[in-house]
Parts: sequence; structure tokens; C-alpha cells
Amino acid sequence: MAKKEETVSLVDTFAEFKELKNINRTTMVSVLEESFRSVIAKMFGTDENYDVIVNPDKGDFEIWRNREVVADEDLTNPNLQIPLSEAQKIDASYEVGEEVTDEVNFASFGRRAILNLRQTLASKILELEKDTLYNKYIDKVGTIISAEVYQIWKKEMLLMDDEQNELLLPKSEQIPTDFYHKGETVRAVVDRVENKNNNPKIILSRTSPVFLQRLFELEVPEINDGLITIKKIARIPGERAKIAVESYDDRIDPVGACVGVKGSRIHGIVRELRNENIDVINYTSNTQLFIQRALSPAHISSIKLNEEERKAEVFLKPEEVSLAIGKGGLNIKLASMLTEYTIDVFREVDESTQQEDEDIYLDEFRDEIEGWIIDAIKGIGIETAKAVLNAPREMLIEQADLEEETVDEVIRILKKEFEEE
Repeated sequence: MAKKEETVSLVDTFAEFKELKNINRTTMVSVLEESFRSVIAKMFGTDENYDVIVNPDKGDFEIWRNREVVADEDLTNPNLQIPLSEAQKIDASYEVGEEVTDEVNFASFGRRAILNLRQTLASKILELEKDTLYNKYIDKVGTIISAEVYQIWKKEMLLMDDEQNELLLPKSEQIPTDFYHKGETVRAVVDRVENKNNNPKIILSRTSPVFLQRLFELEVPEINDGLITIKKIARIPGERAKIAVESYDDRIDPVGACVGVKGSRIHGIVRELRNENIDVINYTSNTQLFIQRALSPAHISSIKLNEEERKAEVFLKPEEVSLAIGKGGLNIKLASMLTEYTIDVFREVDESTQQEDEDIYLDEFRDEIEGWIIDAIKGIGIETAKAVLNAPREMLIEQADLEEETVDEVIRILKKEFEEE
């Protein structure tokens, strides 16, 4: 009766094991056998003379023990040896030196051994589950998946995939305007898989540039086919993005292919990204031309490059300055991210109106302008009074992180100096 009860409890464990996701049969049998052998080795000191046969489909198992026949008086280890008298009860033809194989009733090992087996199995199952989850998602890093919102916390969301695996979408990886309810489906890219203390955490992201790239690959067949390549992406999630594309086929317009007829292809991506504005531009290895395209819709008059320091001084007509900088400085910031150059914008001044006066270093105004303000302006690469006057007011406010009133006061003082001259 005891055997039947314990067999039933072990069948439950097998059933639990059998339902594991993505566990192949070989691994399953190997782990079950290893668990049995672990318990046997603890009880008898060795498991070498035991054969374990597991049938995971039916949920049963057999344990066979191999022992050497010895004379009754020579018996020293009942686990490895069997006395001749006992062996002959099994089969009268057995002689000393032969090997006897008999089936062992696992229930006879005692209740403690059976509990030990269940604990070992449960531990192995949990370990295997974690390894399987880690291996499954480490191969999916950089791919888009869909998952259902299970729980919403202040700093992150818990999602469930179709196999009920737990996934995390931190607040920092969500688009600022993202808002979800429990039960809704979320699309995101697998950003990384952390495995601390063999406890895998799958982190998703909707703010990663890779997410934008994968969306384009899904929407634009030419990218998926390799005819168009995404060279660079710069993104401020939920606000604006710039993407540089290149075509390997002269007959294909990469920008037109990505945007689609009347924006048909890009509209779906924009909606997924909560109305994030996306600029698609042609990539070129010509740095000046690339910076010019990155700053669109502004039209640039001229560019001075410092390739060693990766800086670019861009000169524009006064009416183009605000377009180059963009709302909240987004356009110039994204252009810098895309080209990997620090871009400074200057108003173009007609030579006829330029004065021949010598320029004055900002440090000479320290008696009229506070030192920290001068240091802030110098921190963005502007060293002289005329450079300040030629620089766009919006750039001074945005990049030097100064108040509007402060910038206006600085400009007034500097203008006054040149007017007096």
C-alpha cells in the first residue's frame, strides 16, 4: 500500500516535470535519473551498482541493483554483495562470483528517502526551468515580442508571455506617454537578460533605438531583404527620432521606401511609438553632407569641421537658426547624436556689415558679468564677445543652461561695448 501511495506522489512530480516548457525528453530522463541516483548515493554511499530506468510518459520507474554472490561467511557489504543462500532463493543455479540483478522497491527505502527524492526533483525542476528561461530569452535579445500586462507597479510593469514567463518593463524603458491597463498587450524589444544568483530577469524596452530599428524591419520589406540598411539611429523617446538609411540598389529610394506612399509605412511605427516624430534621411560617408542632412529641415550656408575634436561649426541665415535648433533644442541634439559630432550653430553675418574691430575675450568682462556666467558660456566653446553676439540666443539658453534674462543681459552688455567703440 505504501508503494502505491508513494508511486502516486512521484507520478505527480513527473507530471509537473513533463509539463515544463521546452524541455526535451533526453534532458528530462537525465535529470530524473540523476535525482534517483543522488538519493541512492546518500543512502548507500555509492550508486555505481544501480540501474535506474525512468519512463516519464507513464510517470513510473524501476530500480535494479547489481550485487556479487559471496559465501555467507564472507559478506562484508550487503549493498554490493549478496550471500549465496539468499541468491539461491532467487535462482538455485547461482554460484559464488556471479552477479545477481534484482529489482528494488523504492518505497522500502523509507519515507525519508522518498521525501528527499521529491525535494531533489523539485529543486532540479526549478533549476532547469530557470536555465531554460534564460537560454530562451538570451537568444531573443534584440527581437520584438508581445506580452500581456499582468501587474503595474510604480517603477516597472510585470508582463506575461504566452508561456506564462515573467517579463519586466521598467518605467525608464517606457515611452513617457505610455499608459497601460492590466490585460492589455504590449510590444517591446528584449533589451537584456540578467542572471543574478541563477535567477533570470528578462528586461524589455520600448525606448531603445533597437526597438525602432526592428519596427522598421517589420514594416519595410526592403530592409528585411537587405536592399536597404539602417546605418544610424538617434532617438529621444516619445518626442522625435532621426534615422539614417542607405540603399544598395540605385533604383530604390531608401527614404521613400521607408516612408511609404502617403506615409503608409511610417504611420504604423509612429502610432506604436505614441506619435513620436520620425525623420528619415539618406546616409552618406561625407561628414559635411551628413551633418547638413541631419539638421534638416534647416538649410545650411557653410560648415567648419574639426575632425580631431569631432566638432562642427554650422553657419546659417538668421531665419534658418530656429529650424536647425528645433523645439526645445531637439533637432540639434538629435543631429549631434546621429552624426556623433558636437554641433554649434552660428548666424551668418554679411561681410559688408562686419566691422573690422578686434574681438574681445569674455574674461575681460568679468567686472560687469558674473564669473560663473562667463564660465558657462565658455563651457560650450564660445570664448569671445563677437562669438556670443553671432550665436543664436536659443542656443545660449539651451546649451549653456542659462536663464533668458541672464542671456539678454549678457548680450546687452556686449553690444554696448561695441557701440561705444
